[in-house]
Amino acid sequence: MAVFETTDLTAASYSTAVLGLVATSALLLLGTGWVARNWKLPVALCALASLVGVGAMYEAREAWSAGHAVPVVYHYVGWAISMPLQVLALFFMAASVGKLGPGLFWRLVVVSTLMVFVRYLGEAQYMHATLAFLIGLVFWLYILGELFFGRMDEVIRGSLNEPVQRGYFWLRLIVTVGWAIYPLGNFITSFGGYVDDGALSVAYNIADFLNRMAFGVAVLAAAMIDSGEKAND
Repeated sequence: MAVFETTDLTAASYSTAVLGLVATSALLLLGTGWVARNWKLPVALCALASLVGVGAMYEAREAWSAGHAVPVVYHYVGWAISMPLQVLALFFMAASVGKLGPGLFWRLVVVSTLMVFVRYLGEAQYMHATLAFLIGLVFWLYILGELFFGRMDEVIRGSLNEPVQRGYFWLRLIVTVGWAIYPLGNFITSFGGYVDDGALSVAYNIADFLNRMAFGVAVLAAAMIDSGEKAND
């Protein structure tokens, strides 16, 4: 068992993120039994994203304890699974109040997966860093375009469902503001010559409280409020 120094902020951030993600996963899994049937899949997808984060964070913490360095692959393995799951949670959230086509589903799956994979290729030097950064940025902007101006936004606005609209607003804000740390980190490491001495890992771990934990809790909150209102009708 690794023993960390009291002043090891990076190790502390990993441990806190692991425990926070475990608690979030448990809450969301329990929450699938508290919501209406149309909400079970979005909540379950967020629970899976949190569970993936638990495994990725634990492995990264072990890597940090072994050599006080965390190779980028530890970050990207988790993101490559959890971020598409979260995008799909948004898709099925919108699909619960309106009709969405299968084409949009597959575009979101492919784009959200490639967004992470291309950034990894750039940081791992399998692809030209500038090209990888720009492609990853375009994919992220495409997702934002769908969320703000696409069919999903149209369905949410047309539903007149206040809990869904409010939840969608906050979730879209997380994807816009919270997820901005990933291209920013990619830019710093690819073009700034930055070698992570633990500070960037701390930033990523803190961001997980918003990007994975708060995201899942926001979906659950919207689901419970909407389910409660329908049960009272």
